[in-house]
Amino acid sequence: MESIWHRTAKLSPKPSLKGNLAVDAAVIGGGLAGVLTASLLWEAGLRTVVLEADRAGSGQTGNTTAKVTAQHGDIYCRLEESLGPEAAALYAEANQKAVEQYETMIRKRNISCGWERLPAWLYSRSGENTLAREAEAQKRAGLPAGFTKDAGLPFPIKGAVRCEGQAQFHPLEFLFSLADNLEIYEGTRVLEVEGDQLRTSGGLVRAKHIVFACHFPFVNAPGYYFLRMHQERSYAVALRGGPELEGMYYSVDPGGLSLRRAGEYLLVGGGSHRTGENQDGGKYEALSRSAGLLFPEAKEAARWSAQDCVTLDGVPYIGQFSASTPSWYVATGFGKWGMTHSMVAAQLLRDQILGRENPYAGIFSPQRFTPAASAGQLLSNGLHAVRDLGRELLAPARGAAGTLPPGRGGVVELEGEKVGVYRTADGEAYIVDIRCPHLGCQLEWNPDEKSWDCPCHGSRFDERGRLLCGPAQQDLWSARIEEL
Repeated sequence: MESIWHRTAKLSPKPSLKGNLAVDAAVIGGGLAGVLTASLLWEAGLRTVVLEADRAGSGQTGNTTAKVTAQHGDIYCRLEESLGPEAAALYAEANQKAVEQYETMIRKRNISCGWERLPAWLYSRSGENTLAREAEAQKRAGLPAGFTKDAGLPFPIKGAVRCEGQAQFHPLEFLFSLADNLEIYEGTRVLEVEGDQLRTSGGLVRAKHIVFACHFPFVNAPGYYFLRMHQERSYAVALRGGPELEGMYYSVDPGGLSLRRAGEYLLVGGGSHRTGENQDGGKYEALSRSAGLLFPEAKEAARWSAQDCVTLDGVPYIGQFSASTPSWYVATGFGKWGMTHSMVAAQLLRDQILGRENPYAGIFSPQRFTPAASAGQLLSNGLHAVRDLGRELLAPARGAAGTLPPGRGGVVELEGEKVGVYRTADGEAYIVDIRCPHLGCQLEWNPDEKSWDCPCHGSRFDERGRLLCGPAQQDLWSARIEEL
């Protein structure tokens, strides 16, 4: 399942690291945040390398719906209540400036990436009160927003918030244009970081500044990000033949849909759930049914999924990794709004590395203390971790391995042991250890993705146990057998 972005943009392969390096800055992760940060540091005169375990752009950047907007759902009411009006205004200003910075960079470098300025909309099919309050909160935060009951959609709504001056683009065309001019090492996994040294699969890198832009930091301590974030998956389908739209749309209703045009395609997103909690599957089918009811003339052309890190208070962690590691930096927890947050992160981290003041450092600081906004989510994350850590010891297998039908996977019993098994359509079987190598939580089968997902911290592995994304850093133990 490949996104339309991956289908329509390619980057010439970059070499793997072979040997040792000494540089000014090392960026872990070749997604949009990492590549933007490296690009700005190169412009400032610092020799910067990007270390990417797979291919540049192979992670979440290539699976986004690529809305470049400061309108992040109905966050501004929540920010006012939990962090205060000043923090909400700083958050809005940082992200709106990020939109403008993209346009400046694209024009200056003459990047062809389908950049288009459009309004962003929040909409609801069930009620208007929440959106009316959100419109006022967005205006108080300084955004060009207003409430309306007409969003130009081909189905009835109760209300909407229109925010002017936002944008959309092709994220990989933009990323690859920047990547062409950078020192990037693909197929180079960072295995360990200590002080100013990064031990990688291809050699040792010594760097004065180290940036963790790898979606979810794999170093547990210091920082303890695994206690302060969880991960969520969401799904998208691309339709041919859908209607033209006046902008980009995001529903605030439970089970609502995200919408935007991308050339000949209409992108429809939804089906969000906590990673590791999709044992029943059916997310793509449900999304396709919903899209079919709203746009019966359209035909599905592609489907894919994405994963998002969610912080305790809904604001990303951007800045110094921890108090005890002054030369380490982090950019994570972007939620569903990685396009604007990537630019915010790149500019903020550049300024901190160069010793410059940045007005947004405080609100995004990873060391911030926000008990009013964080307590509920911290408790929820803790309860999930306790439950899922205990599941491997206490929860029984869900049947015998021989009962799995072809093409399915699950946590089953095989020769008296609880294991994970995926059975191919040809009857072959792949057995995996269901303990996540990160912290030992029991993995769960995701039938929509044919993957083993960790419900504690979001690591994912394919049906044969190969690592797809962290914070885990190694494959699962696995074995292949001819038949069950």
